Amino acid sequence: MPRYRLDIEYDGRPYAGWQRQDGPRSVQEAVERAVKGFCGETVSLRAAGRTDAGVHATAQVAHVDLVRDWPADTVRDAVNAHLQSAGDSVVILAASMVGPDFDARFSATGRRYLYRILNRRSPTALEKGRAWWVPKPLDAGAMQEAAQELVGRHDFTTFRSAQCQADSPLRTLDRLDVSRTGDLIEVRAAARSFLHNQVRSMVGSLKRVGEGVWNAADLAAALAARDRAACGQVAPPDGLYLVGVDYGADRPSNA
Repeated sequence: MPRYRLDIEYDGRPYAGWQRQDGPRSVQEAVERAVKGFCGETVSLRAAGRTDAGVHATAQVAHVDLVRDWPADTVRDAVNAHLQSAGDSVVILAASMVGPDFDARFSATGRRYLYRILNRRSPTALEKGRAWWVPKPLDAGAMQEAAQELVGRHDFTTFRSAQCQADSPLRTLDRLDVSRTGDLIEVRAAARSFLHNQVRSMVGSLKRVGEGVWNAADLAAALAARDRAACGQVAPPDGLYLVGVDYGADRPSNA
């Protein structure tokens, strides 16, 4: 059976997350339904990451096995046509045929996330659901300095959801950078893999640093506590985007 890699973009607001589930709409179910509408096959997609409800993606990756050998462009365009006709806020950016050993989840060597904070007194007319509005001024420089306390291999129990199903809280965080352009603060994180809610938990704690409630030492102490109660608030899903998945020979972008 030919296997296809799908590069996917979506607005996560209408969905209960990536993973198919009974009842609520999911991104996975939307794409699987569109594939069935295109070729009549009932399929099960595997994705690089299971984003939560309300989380967005500009570069999600999934793979699907089809019975017939279709041109990759046909797969992309036909699936998009069915997604559009259903009113889904999901787009297939690219489809490509890959070998049977490619697995969107297990072949991935890195994942990259972006978190966007709109930091201004006035609320947003255009970014609602796409950024976390924080009206209190934040010191992005202090957040950047403190963020480096989390880079490296650590036990991230403090920044892990109680519902996380990972076998171990140990993860290696390759990058955690904070920058500001005007009213927009961006937090960029990169690692081979992340724990459930890890990025949102780190961002919520960095917000405390930006407000002046914590400093870098406080963030380091929260990490060392290995206690979920030591975490700052979990940032809302609105500002979180999966912006890149790396595979072997892929050259990571600056996203």
